[in-house]
Amino acid sequence: MSNFNAVLAHNTDKAPQAIGPYSQTVAFSHYNNLSAQLPLDPATGKLVAGGIQAQAQQCFANIKAVIDSIGHDLNDVVRISIFLKDIRDIEVVNQVYASFFTGHVPALTTVAVDALPLQALVQVEALLSNGEGTIPNAPQAGDLIKLSRNSKQAPCSVLSTQTVAFSHYNNISAQLPIDPQTGALVAGGVKEQTAQCLKNIKSILTSIDVPFDDIVKINVFLKDLADTAAVDAVYTTFFPDSAIARAAAYFPARTTIAAAGLPLDALVQIEAVVSHGDGTPPQAVEDRHGIVIQAANTSDAPRSRIATQTVAFSHYNHISAQLPLEAGSGKLVAGDISQQAKLCLQHIQTIVESINHSLADVVKVNIFLKNIDDIAAVDRVYSSFFPTGTPARRTVGVAALPQDALIQIDAVVAHAEGTAPKAR
Repeated sequence: MSNFNAVLAHNTDKAPQAIGPYSQTVAFSHYNNLSAQLPLDPATGKLVAGGIQAQAQQCFANIKAVIDSIGHDLNDVVRISIFLKDIRDIEVVNQVYASFFTGHVPALTTVAVDALPLQALVQVEALLSNGEGTIPNAPQAGDLIKLSRNSKQAPCSVLSTQTVAFSHYNNISAQLPIDPQTGALVAGGVKEQTAQCLKNIKSILTSIDVPFDDIVKINVFLKDLADTAAVDAVYTTFFPDSAIARAAAYFPARTTIAAAGLPLDALVQIEAVVSHGDGTPPQAVEDRHGIVIQAANTSDAPRSRIATQTVAFSHYNHISAQLPLEAGSGKLVAGDISQQAKLCLQHIQTIVESINHSLADVVKVNIFLKNIDDIAAVDRVYSSFFPTGTPARRTVGVAALPQDALIQIDAVVAHAEGTAPKAR
């Protein structure tokens, strides 16, 4: 890692202390990555009394407290992700959300999952800008600004912005299979819905003059995990999109998540993280350093024909979701949750080390559990990999995982001063 950019973890007693080995917010370069906030009263550490409205209010209040503690405000938020126990609560949660974001609305993802920690009804996480970056005493491009854009060629919402760019990334709101002309779900099954989600993403990128192959990470939310093969058949007609990408067989990093419910009762929803050229202007010419997307795979971790293990752009590496599979055979490892969690984390460590980084560079970890009650066992294993508790974290329970695994983990990793055009 560079001696200039630093991974900076921060906690405040104005928000609930982490119920696991993780930090409330971890900043690196131009972004702060917040841990998902549960509806906990920071004074008692317990779930607030009341139903979904009270819990949503507390989640957003906790996010605001964390953001305030690091000298930022809600206008610096570029993405909000809302996880619900019951998708029917979406309208109530949206009302609370809108009361916090009265001007700028960030990119937004809303999904229902099978379970949340502490049996909460809602959990909310945020990604926000980080001014000039985390370089101590050496400001980066001081004129970085947040750029929010909407296109009529994709579905629009008063609650979210289609794409919010800051520094070297565009953050795309999760796209539902909505026809932008009618505002209704497209006719057909999961294949037609997948195609529409990806068409909407492509329309958004076209509107900001960004190629489709500049996508570095894709998250696919599926109502039925059994639809994965059908989704993949459509997915491979969109990726790779250009001659250069086809020559390199480039696919973004990817995570597939089983959703308990999606807005409008959709079968699929897709969100994307996209590179942003040399960063959001205005920037000084000398700060535009020819950064490139850099994809990497190692044979020492499980490989996928439609996802790259890690895709780096600028100051971040995005790691595809890792299952507890044997690297050679691709088969599920025998054992309980502790053994499966250990193997997932070993795969992440192997991938991170294969690109000359270490686990100390991890800024965010996302854990998906078949049984939410396995959190304590996972935390015991997790702490041996992250003894300082530095990464921010999100944990959700899902009804199913590929190959009937008990756990799946993905990660976001710091990347020094950016991906160089040549190998380091």
